[in-house]
Amino acid sequence: MNDIAIIAGAGPAGLTAALELVRHTHLRPVIFETDHQPGGISRTIQYRGNRMDIGGHRFFSKSDWVMNWWQEILPVAEDQLEAAGECNLVYQGSSRSFSPGSRAKPNRDDVMLVRPRLSRIYYRRKLFDYPLKLNAATLMNMGVLETLVAGTSYAYAQVARRNPEVSLEDFLINRFGDRLYRTFFKSYTEKVWGVSCRDISAEWGAQRIKGLSITKVLTHALSKLCSSGADVAQRSVETSLIERFLYPKYGPGQMWETVADRVVAAGGEIHYGHTIVGIHRDGERITAVDARDTKTGEVRRMECAQFFSTMPIKELVRQLAPERADVLGTAQALPYRDFMTVGLLVRRMKMAGATAPSAARCLPDNWIYVQEPDVRLGRLQIFNNWSPHLVADPDTVWLGLEYFCQEGDDLWAQRDGQFLDFASRELEKIGLIDREAVLDGTVVRVPKAYPAYFGEYSNIGRVREWLDTFPNLFAIGRNGMHRYNNQDHSMLAARAAVECIAEGRTDKSALWAINTEEDYHEEVKEPTPAAPSSDAGPVVEQKSAA
Repeated sequence: MNDIAIIAGAGPAGLTAALELVRHTHLRPVIFETDHQPGGISRTIQYRGNRMDIGGHRFFSKSDWVMNWWQEILPVAEDQLEAAGECNLVYQGSSRSFSPGSRAKPNRDDVMLVRPRLSRIYYRRKLFDYPLKLNAATLMNMGVLETLVAGTSYAYAQVARRNPEVSLEDFLINRFGDRLYRTFFKSYTEKVWGVSCRDISAEWGAQRIKGLSITKVLTHALSKLCSSGADVAQRSVETSLIERFLYPKYGPGQMWETVADRVVAAGGEIHYGHTIVGIHRDGERITAVDARDTKTGEVRRMECAQFFSTMPIKELVRQLAPERADVLGTAQALPYRDFMTVGLLVRRMKMAGATAPSAARCLPDNWIYVQEPDVRLGRLQIFNNWSPHLVADPDTVWLGLEYFCQEGDDLWAQRDGQFLDFASRELEKIGLIDREAVLDGTVVRVPKAYPAYFGEYSNIGRVREWLDTFPNLFAIGRNGMHRYNNQDHSMLAARAAVECIAEGRTDKSALWAINTEEDYHEEVKEPTPAAPSSDAGPVVEQKSAA
């Protein structure tokens, strides 16, 4: 009997599925990955000793299972917990302490760091806290009149709520008011998606922003006054409000490279530089796939008992060749947003409008949302603040300038050198660097980075229903489900798929239910006492960043 489970893609979903398969089933995972390294959009790209995190990946989840899974792979460095002021860590709602043996010793490379979170909005050449805080800095930046207008607008939105919430604009105005929506959300969001917020489904806001609102922001601020600050878990905190997160020492790719090694060590296979170009089926059962070596062009066929797909739904459905024209038409018309990152190495940033000391080389933010309408730059990452180990020379600043585009448009079509110059000019234009400070740079293009929630997306239900008729096919991951998931959501979907196989179930509703409720369908339970293994980190309670 065939015991092979073929997995399309070695991103977080595919690798989680592979490791769970070898741990809990008799199946042998075989992964075909187009790229030449694992991680998918969560990979770490190296350029002349510097490391880039594509999109920014905070290792934080409300799922205890995910947090434990990560830390079993890469434990938390003991000195990091002490530096964070750790006395007790909250696990599943209960305070627990851990012996030093459960932590990774200092100076190891295979560890997670505890990182402070700071993200801000750059608007009118000024930095605003994100999420917004009603503090002196915000009032000074906005001005008294603008603050009053925003407050009045918010109050009006609470008594004249848009119902039903159809669009993302409805969703945001109901939670922040029209004035704050237009000031701090509209421009950036429309840069990301390339369409009006009126044309984006409110479902995007429900998944990405979840329960965040002005009320939640105020509640969070008040709770800090009574908090000791020792809760690294922050399990009850809205994802957009977390203030610390875990992060692999050498970027998110380090996590998935380690997982890939474990899969291979357990008997699985990973074939890099291979793209699945054909899927064979007998009725409603997947029987084999064809994979092409991207270097030699050779195509090999492999039979399988199970098939996990993280490839874009439109490509999966095309290869399955459905008899139903409506399914094929919807899948082929699903929209995506592509992505470009410029890695820019500079001597220092300009401190205009910043609160950082003048002696600092860079702002203290992990990333900055660029709300300025006169540039196309969407977001700015400062890799030094994710992990100092991402930067080869600590006397330089390693930046990631993020642009949202469509494959083949005017941004995508620019030559690398031309685009580096364009991006440098934009960052200088808004006053964050001097171009003379630029030392080096590189360009990374990521097609189909963001499954989009407009257009034919409204009919995706018919595609999901049709895919679910295949008992041995599991669509998982961001592109596999056409859902803007964080990496923890993708992992939970992979886990749910493996559980279906292990338990002999064909109902896949548990997969599609992930990331549709605020707690990821994880109940808070009393912890079960257990002695952590000697090589595991302390159990502490994501995103790709919001």
